[in-house]
Amino acid sequence: MGEHEAQLSPGPVDEFLSWLAIERGRTANTVSAYRRDLLTYALFIEGRDAAIETATEDDVAAFIDHLQQLGRAPSTVARATVSVRSLHRFMAQEGVVASDPSAGLDVPRVPRGLPRALQEEHVMALLASPVGGEPLALRDRAILETLYGTGLRVSELVGLSLPDVDVEGGLMRAFGKGRRERVVPLGRHAAAALRHWLSGAGRGSIVDDRALPRDAADAVFLNARAGRLTRQGAWLVIKKHGDRVGIPREALTPHVLRHSCATHMLDHGADIRAVQEMLGHVSISSTQRYTAVSQTRLREVYDAAHPRAQGA
Repeated sequence: MGEHEAQLSPGPVDEFLSWLAIERGRTANTVSAYRRDLLTYALFIEGRDAAIETATEDDVAAFIDHLQQLGRAPSTVARATVSVRSLHRFMAQEGVVASDPSAGLDVPRVPRGLPRALQEEHVMALLASPVGGEPLALRDRAILETLYGTGLRVSELVGLSLPDVDVEGGLMRAFGKGRRERVVPLGRHAAAALRHWLSGAGRGSIVDDRALPRDAADAVFLNARAGRLTRQGAWLVIKKHGDRVGIPREALTPHVLRHSCATHMLDHGADIRAVQEMLGHVSISSTQRYTAVSQTRLREVYDAAHPRAQGA
C-alpha cells in the first residue's frame, strides 16, 4: 500500500493534507482519514483515464455512485464526499484549477438513527441511585428527576434560573434552541426532588454565606463550589449514577433521559402533539422518530410473547 500511496499522492493532495494539518490544525487521525478517502478517489479517477486536476462533475458524481454501488455505509459515502469536495474547493481557491467541479453536488444524506431510550426499569434504578440527605445527593436526585420528568435538554437544565421554576405550581420555563421559550409541567416526583434541593438543606447549604459568581447567583443547579453547574458537570452526574446502577456507558448519552421521557410517554398513550410541545420540537417529524421506537419495541414484545407470533 505504501508504494501505491506514494504514486497516488499528487502535488495538490499533498498540499491539501499539509494545509489541513498546519493551517486548519486538524488532528493526525483526521488527516489520515482524509488521506484514505482521497487515495481511493485518486485510484478511481485514474481508472477513468483522468487526473484529479482535470476531474469533471461527472467524474465526482461517478465516484460517489461507485461507493454506493459497493454497498458502503451512508456515513462512509458522506465522509468521502466531504473529503473530495474539500480537496476540489482547496484547489480552486489556490488557483490550481479554474473551477470546482464538485460545487454543484450535494453530500449524500445520512439516515438519522432512532433515538436510544432506556427501559423503564433501568430509568427507575437510575433515579433511585442518589440516596441520603447530603446536598449533592439532593441535587443529583433533582437533576435526574427533572431530566426524565420534563424531557429537558442538558443545556436547558443547566441554564435554569430560580425564577424559571414554579415548584408549587408544578411548572417550569425552559429556553431551547434559538432561545425559544416553552413551559413544561413538573411531575410529582420532579417537583418533590426540586423542592428538597432548593431548600436550606440542599442548595442553601452549598450557598451558605458565600459570595456567588454573577452567573450563579440565581442558578437552579450549582456545583460543589457554588458555581453554576455546566453541561459537562451535569453529564458527570448522569455517568456517575449510571455506573453505580450498572447501565453501560454506551447506552447512556447526555440525551438519553430526554429520549426515554418521550418514548415512555408515547408508550403509555400520550398524544404526539403534546410530546412535541413538551420537548420543544419545531417540527412534528422530530417527535415522530420516537413513535418508531415505540412501534419497534411493541413489535419486539409481540414477537416474544404472543402465541400467534411464534413459529410458521
